[in-house]
Amino acid sequence: MMKKGIIFDMDGTVWDSSENVARSWTVKLHEAGYTDREITRGDIQSVMGKTMDVIADILFPFTEKGPERDTLRYFCQNYEVEYLRENGGILYDGILDTWTELKRRGYHIYIVSNCQSGYIESFLEYYHIPCGTPDDVVEDIECYGNNLLRKSENIRLVVERNGLDEAWYVGDTQGDLDSATDAGIPFVYASYGFGTVNRSVQTITKFSDLLNLF
Repeated sequence: MMKKGIIFDMDGTVWDSSENVARSWTVKLHEAGYTDREITRGDIQSVMGKTMDVIADILFPFTEKGPERDTLRYFCQNYEVEYLRENGGILYDGILDTWTELKRRGYHIYIVSNCQSGYIESFLEYYHIPCGTPDDVVEDIECYGNNLLRKSENIRLVVERNGLDEAWYVGDTQGDLDSATDAGIPFVYASYGFGTVNRSVQTITKFSDLLNLF
């Protein structure tokens, strides 16, 4: 029997954590002495999908590139994980029911993101989603923070590590589409998310639409 997997992006696809991420980063900015600075939900949404070093370059232009910026980034990204573990984000409608039904239909569920280490785990812990075995809702996860690999490389890694014969990537940005293409697998565009794509692809307008595709 062929093993089929659906790999999911996080932000703008599965949940929206931008409000709480912004709050956590603002706390650390103020603690670091940048009391006249504030990170907004819009700021975070505009950079979601990028790696943390790139995000820091965009959001912290008032710092000197190098140790100052890197230190501030580490403070923010580490506290973000703690904050989300306690406060979560906005889970899009139908996520858990759709995943459960896809599993029942024989599909295997995975998550690949450009986030820092611990971010996906904070999401899973907050919503009490089992992860890590073939019997769990989410069987495997990978992210840039774990290995500094590009998203396309981590998609391939998850495909190979789990012995998938067929796989799809579900995301909401052009970067997600490009990563799926580079990884050699089909893409499904979550049009309700944060971004746009530059060509026509399979599209869902709500998460449960996946049940019509698979």
